[in-house]
Amino acid sequence: MLSRYWHLSQFYLFYFASLGALVPYWSVYLNHLKFTSLEIGQLMATLAISKVIAPYLWGWIADKTGYHIRIVQIVSFCSILCFLPLLWYDSFWMMMGFMLLFSFFWNASLPQFEVVTLARLGEHKHRYSEIRLWGSLGFILTAALMGWLFQYVSISFLPAILLVIFVMILVASFQVKEHRQKQVCSDNIWTVISKPAVISLLLACFFMQASHGPYYTFYSLNMENLDYSRFSIGLLWSLGVLAEVILFGFMYRLLRYKPANVWLVFSLFLTAVRWVMMAWLLDSLFFVILSQCLHAASFGLFHAAAIHLIHDYFPQHSGRGQALYASVSFGAGGAIGSLYAGSLWDQFPPSFTFMVAAGIAFIGMLISLKVTNPEHASVSS
Repeated sequence: MLSRYWHLSQFYLFYFASLGALVPYWSVYLNHLKFTSLEIGQLMATLAISKVIAPYLWGWIADKTGYHIRIVQIVSFCSILCFLPLLWYDSFWMMMGFMLLFSFFWNASLPQFEVVTLARLGEHKHRYSEIRLWGSLGFILTAALMGWLFQYVSISFLPAILLVIFVMILVASFQVKEHRQKQVCSDNIWTVISKPAVISLLLACFFMQASHGPYYTFYSLNMENLDYSRFSIGLLWSLGVLAEVILFGFMYRLLRYKPANVWLVFSLFLTAVRWVMMAWLLDSLFFVILSQCLHAASFGLFHAAAIHLIHDYFPQHSGRGQALYASVSFGAGGAIGSLYAGSLWDQFPPSFTFMVAAGIAFIGMLISLKVTNPEHASVSS
């Protein structure tokens, strides 16, 4: 699997390595620049806002032209150019402007690469998780390494480190040959989106990602307030993704046991449980570790199930289908999550904010009960 699909795996390795530096430590970096909790929430939301539009726009272009890898290369290059000014600008509005430009391009690459990966796998798409786990490994290594590094050097080096990783993403994209996949669509995509099962799926994705707002925005800062070192925090982030890697390793067996829609419901239930643990049980190292292990469900299980469902629901609109998933979940859901987390964090105890997150995940679980297995639903023809 490694030798045959390494040209795909290395892109995931570097892409999620960038997330391993960005997600746990960007809010810490913004705190280092003396931004308030509300401003940090707003800036973190900026990274997600562009996901509402950008992935779908680029997905539409990719579907029309068939050049998915070319799109990945273009947006990866443009994201580097837009990130460069963040090495020296640190005012709120300049930071927000360039983060918005950067994320407009950066957020567009992964959905189109997902299309390429699933197309290359063909009838072996149940093996997707074995390729995707290299992304998780990249996240683990970077999160742990950055946690160790920032105990000895200033976190002001973070933008420069990220820039190097972004260059590696671009290089990795050129290792994948373009296999033009221009699609002739007999259906308007809205005939697919308007199906009740698809609407339920997209809403469940939105609520899942919105529930992650306090975690992605303030988990590192919260653990610092609980006297954890940055190295320990990096290890905790890595532990969560390690659990995700293990899940990805046998996800294809789970999909043979039960269909993806069943695992979608189960992942949302476990996510609500995870946020309840973070609300009330972080004074216990056992529950700190257990809550991080549940990342296997809140991201790994959920993402693998959602990717399979989207792929099956949108066979004639694969680029826009994956982009729509990114837009609704990581875009709209991520932005709303960061905004409500930033608004509540200084006004209420962390336990209150995480209980709000638990409630949002539970609502998503109720909605996900309406999602049917695409193999038994005629949503596309």
